Amino acid sequence: MKKWYEKIIVLIVLFTGVSYAATAVAADKQPSGTVSISTTSIAIGIGTQWGSGVLLFKGKQHNFDVRGLSIIDVGVTTISADGEVYHLNKIEDFAGTYTAVEAGGALGAGVGAAAMKNQKGVVMKLTSTKGGLKFKLAPEGLTVKMR
Repeated sequence: MKKWYEKIIVLIVLFTGVSYAATAVAADKQPSGTVSISTTSIAIGIGTQWGSGVLLFKGKQHNFDVRGLSIIDVGVTTISADGEVYHLNKIEDFAGTYTAVEAGGALGAGVGAAAMKNQKGVVMKLTSTKGGLKFKLAPEGLTVKMR
């Protein structure tokens, strides 16, 4: 019986942490720019993801490449994502490795949403459309490299 209570406490702590992260991301109401990304992922065991994107920042388009690694994947997936970029003051800060700061959620029919943050504090809030089949059992990271 004691183990049941421990699981409830862990879930409450996780939910509180995700809620706090979502509030911190939402605190910056004015986006620095917008982003559009298209990626493909192929995996059996350890997955790899690659693609490209366009950042619109201060009225200029900046092209970039993305690479990601997720562990324990199965399937082939294409993802198109659009969103807003926050806390970007200079273009050099956009490149880096992004990790999830807000739990991704399904919005129905292959559409999802997530917020990712890099080591320089830049946040991408994305809405994605996925095709194919993919089971991810680990958090994903996405590396952005400017062209």
